[in-house]
Amino acid sequence: MNKSAKIEYEKRIVRDMIQLYCRHNHGTRELCDDCRALADYADKRTDSCPHMTDKTFCSQCKTHCYKPEMREKIRQVMRYSGPKMIFYHPIAALRHLYYSKIKKQRITQQKNITNKLN
Repeated sequence: MNKSAKIEYEKRIVRDMIQLYCRHNHGTRELCDDCRALADYADKRTDSCPHMTDKTFCSQCKTHCYKPEMREKIRQVMRYSGPKMIFYHPIAALRHLYYSKIKKQRITQQKNITNKLN
């Protein structure tokens, strides 16, 4: 997947998660003002991410580019929507689980190699 496609995919998934959160917690079909502001903010952060080509998810990134209050809001959305994504967007949820597992395996392998060298 090229960088622009990855950015658009990530933006769509985050917006879907915010939409799910908003619908269930704020009772609206469309995004409320607060959730729309969060989605727009997330889009801007994703567009300007310098690590988009090599990272998997923002939560695993070493550079936290969200302002603290926005990071807390997106964390709440992710905590709520994440487990429900399997019912609303099953392919995206399975894809997330797959890439999370791959990333963890790579980190474990790197730690093992580092430990052997030391």
